[in-house]
Amino acid sequence: MARFSLALLLLFICDGKISGRDLKPPFIFFIRQSHESYICLSGIEGSHIINGRESAPHSRPYMAALQLRGRLICGGALIREDFVLTAAHCQISVPYRVVLGSNSLSGNEMTRQEFRSIQNFPHPDYDGHLNDIMLIKLNGRANMTDAVQLIPLKTARLPTFSKCLTAGWGDVGDNNTFAARLQEVNVTTLSERTCRRRWRNVPIARTMVCGVGESDFQGFCSGDSGGPLVCNGTMAGVVSFSGRRCGDRRTPDVYMRVSSFSDWITSVLNSDDTDRH
Repeated sequence: MARFSLALLLLFICDGKISGRDLKPPFIFFIRQSHESYICLSGIEGSHIINGRESAPHSRPYMAALQLRGRLICGGALIREDFVLTAAHCQISVPYRVVLGSNSLSGNEMTRQEFRSIQNFPHPDYDGHLNDIMLIKLNGRANMTDAVQLIPLKTARLPTFSKCLTAGWGDVGDNNTFAARLQEVNVTTLSERTCRRRWRNVPIARTMVCGVGESDFQGFCSGDSGGPLVCNGTMAGVVSFSGRRCGDRRTPDVYMRVSSFSDWITSVLNSDDTDRH
């Protein structure tokens, strides 16, 4: 609650704008200050892939949109018919509407499947920075179609300079609708040493992976939190945080490294299977 109050007090948007006019309820925007550097974690306004391209319709069938009252809060990826993998900082106290199989969130596509989140499994060691990963259980099992598919998880460590991509939905317009279709951007991963040097006083752990776009100011922004970093068809990362200016190569985008959490993910999924039986 303190973080929420701080966000309302500062009215600080990912691109640095300070304007109460840009904030519309429900407003969820978590920011953390570290040596005068603001890290954008999650939000509604200003949430978009920066300088990316529109995805081919339903070419990313694993994508999940986490919505509250019809507004995009975070992204995620379907890893089992009844589980979505996202970021722990996306956790809220009320159920999400989870949208699958949708290219345009404002459209009424026949491919669309909707569920309600019934249980959150944030990593037990999430501290607001480290271990920013969470599983969300759905109230039903998704039907596998051309537009809705599972994404496999990367279990091996991702090599430096891997060519990947991340995807998310466009920003929210003044008319309170999602105006854009799913967008994506190419990402190249960096070495831990390079990432630590660029982020300076912000801790970069081995459980994180950093990436930059092909040009300046290309990458993800706030509302893309929880979305997947996809490398060779596998989910290698979870969108966690970016710098004061989204897509700034001086503060690379940071993802949770999925391979570092393989055992925990497996234990949660297996525990759920046991509970059902």
